[in-house]
Amino acid sequence: MITKRSARPGIIDTWNAFMCEGAKWSPNDVPHCPTIITENPSRIITWVEAKSIYKKQISKDPSFKDNAFVCFYIDDQKFDGTRAGIWAQPHRSLEILSHFRGIVTPDFSTYQDFPYPVKLYNTYRMRAFGYWCGRNGLEVINSVRWGTEETFDYCFDGIDSNSTIAIGTVGGSPNKLVDRLRFEEGLDKLVRRLSPKVIIVYGSAKYPCFDKLRTDGIKIVEYKSATANAFERRSKNHE
Repeated sequence: MITKRSARPGIIDTWNAFMCEGAKWSPNDVPHCPTIITENPSRIITWVEAKSIYKKQISKDPSFKDNAFVCFYIDDQKFDGTRAGIWAQPHRSLEILSHFRGIVTPDFSTYQDFPYPVKLYNTYRMRAFGYWCGRNGLEVINSVRWGTEETFDYCFDGIDSNSTIAIGTVGGSPNKLVDRLRFEEGLDKLVRRLSPKVIIVYGSAKYPCFDKLRTDGIKIVEYKSATANAFERRSKNHE
């Protein structure tokens, strides 16, 4: 287990420096987060779902293990709160995550209207948290999140080439036409930069850009979102 320490003695560790002990760094100061995966996830659940499972199971069996991977393709406030979020309470969050097989690294937002330093900081946090979880025994798949064109300078930093990566298509892009061109441009840059063998898609992968990647020999693995699963369950209940 990595020991928590501050960047300098006596200073609150606001950027969770302890997470990156021993890490390699990109020229943009983004830590390298190795991909650690034995096989594709049997299922992927959100952080909200993982907390619910943990709450139900921990009193029955403190050593319970769930084979799911936990992702963070949800609104930021549901996992990045200033008091109880995964960044504010990392050790508590790791306790919950340790009961699952692995994680898709946190999807801290890089919205177009965010200032440049905030987007870079959120990219740092994605890799730092994933690196730390890997050091603590979890399997890790890197989530790749890009924004506008300037994020291409750093948003692929810290990720292994020729590996398995994950992206989310829930929410804005690419299902909204206004965001689709930007999404497709970023996806093209991702493939050129990282040459992934497998792209895990949380949400729909029924877009032409993914058909092209399949033709190019990249394996696309789609996982239904929590919203899609809930809608499917409701539909079956009303049949």
